[in-house]
Amino acid sequence: QVQLVESGGGLVQAGGSLRLSCAASGRASSIYHMGWFHQAPGKDREFVARIIWSGGITTYADSVKGRFTISRDNAKNTVYLQMDNLKPEDTGVYYCALSPFPGVGVRPQSYNYWGQGTQVTVSS
Repeated sequence: QVQLVESGGGLVQAGGSLRLSCAASGRASSIYHMGWFHQAPGKDREFVARIIWSGGITTYADSVKGRFTISRDNAKNTVYLQMDNLKPEDTGVYYCALSPFPGVGVRPQSYNYWGQGTQVTVSS
């Protein structure tokens, strides 16, 4: 089993920055990709960013391109999401996800393991 633990959420003013972290433990020796998803209040979970572990290829949702950066630390089995120029619509719970298998990275169904989520609140 794989455990994912997120951290780094909080309250920030519009235009500010936060850095989220997600550490994978347990049977996390084989990672194909890890991703971040955002769930705003009353809405479905939406794709934010994804990184393929081998090679570091990244994919972003259009809404965050140029503002958010996903990165990884292979030695620590940790993925990060640097969020800059935050907007009120970025408010919500951010979840990290992991899959040992190839898949369509923008779809939640492509991931086997999920973290508990971390709250991000952006005030206007």
